[in-house]
Amino acid sequence: MRMRKKKHGAERIEACAELLIKEPTAASDPRNAGVYFKDARPVRLEIGCGKGNFAVGMAVAHPDVNFIAVERVADVCCLALEKAMAAKEQRPNDNLRFVIGNAEHLGEWFPPHSIEGIYLNFSDPWPKKGYAKRRLTHRNFLKAYREMLIEGGYLYLKTDNEGLFDFSLEEFEAEGLTVEFVTRDLHSSEKADGNVMTEYEKNFSSQGMPIYSAWVRF
Repeated sequence: MRMRKKKHGAERIEACAELLIKEPTAASDPRNAGVYFKDARPVRLEIGCGKGNFAVGMAVAHPDVNFIAVERVADVCCLALEKAMAAKEQRPNDNLRFVIGNAEHLGEWFPPHSIEGIYLNFSDPWPKKGYAKRRLTHRNFLKAYREMLIEGGYLYLKTDNEGLFDFSLEEFEAEGLTVEFVTRDLHSSEKADGNVMTEYEKNFSSQGMPIYSAWVRF
């Protein structure tokens, strides 16, 4: 469902400008101090952050990691930015930034082998025939992630869509990736403790729907 355009959206985004990376560049290593963050730390990336619940929660829970949350839709990212600003005091290490942009251009934003982990949470399954290449776990995207991730870096997948999950497992195998954890019921698994839920995840879980998850090492 399309989100209604936010009133004064541009002004609201600008009010959160301190958390927004407006011009990402692959010329600088995001792990280095002074590039996007004051302090040098490992960097993890969430692609499709939605309203920001996961990104904000992870940044609070892991102050030793810098997080960059990417969202294609500006009006959605507006809500994530405002949520992050409201929780700013919970992040004394100032370790969260946002990018408004399309995942297809990620290779232009970060230098090779500079990202420690990538999160794909409840990505669009693109179920229609002929749309497979748009899925964020398609092998073309996996090749791009391989270029961005450090050696031994991880892709963390969560979805409610079994079709997308099965497709993803096939793509991981085709790319020769190591699936170190896989479950068709995340909330009943050993990874349930410490799991930060997205807005979608909370809704699906409340309806008794299973959450599929995989951790893949590159």
